[in-house]
Amino acid sequence: MNGLSEPAEIRAAIRRGDYAGPTAGLAPEFVQTNLVVVPSDAAGDMADLCARNPVPCALIEKLPVGRFHPECAPDADLRTDLPKYRVYRKGLLLEKRTDILDLWHEDFVAFLIGCSYTFEDALVSAGFSMRHHAEGKSVPMYRTSLRLMPAGRLWGHMIVSMRPFKPEDVETVRELTRPYRAAHGEPVHWGDPDAIGIRRLEQPDEGDPVTIERGEVPVFWGCGVTPQNVAIESRLPYVIVHEPGHMFVTDMHHQELARDDARTASRP
Repeated sequence: MNGLSEPAEIRAAIRRGDYAGPTAGLAPEFVQTNLVVVPSDAAGDMADLCARNPVPCALIEKLPVGRFHPECAPDADLRTDLPKYRVYRKGLLLEKRTDILDLWHEDFVAFLIGCSYTFEDALVSAGFSMRHHAEGKSVPMYRTSLRLMPAGRLWGHMIVSMRPFKPEDVETVRELTRPYRAAHGEPVHWGDPDAIGIRRLEQPDEGDPVTIERGEVPVFWGCGVTPQNVAIESRLPYVIVHEPGHMFVTDMHHQELARDDARTASRP
């Protein structure tokens, strides 16, 4: 992205329309999040969904009604600073767009959900290669047979992201990602994809297929696309989300998020 590495610079480029691609690998030291926007009468259910399903629905920030400037990036605008958005009505995709300025309503509530891109820098720093980075793709994401705990009118199944690793590296990968609980933490499954209802790895539901080399196994993490899939499965009247893989880049350092998670986990 023309050498831009600071979150504010990246958001500004997105806002100007100079960049509309996936955000994997951008500003690797900073937290990225998923976006879900719902009418205020559904906000309580969405908050409860996150509380009851913290692995795939790791809540980073819930904004007050009508607000679009998040605390995790005060100068940002959630209506313009993500590369791509999707708009759904009663579970059906209405349109895709690069901003939602004219759609924003004072009754909307925005949720920022943790993203597994956040822990990728820790894996890369430990010497692991991210296949989707190497191949210039978005991380592959799959719908699973894993049911979520329902919350009010919201129900659905977990979405997972996948990265391939050698079997002997899985334990190290688990240890490296475990501290990032607000970014889904350690994997929920590795090995046989059919065990969690994934039939064809070469056909992800979102993102792009990546090469799985001989001797590697697929490793799956809870994915922040889960809440938007829930909103679709639950047929909420109106939902705005990001295009999967096209995230919101915050001003939070990923190490700060890992420390916050560690402090929370240590409380009695």
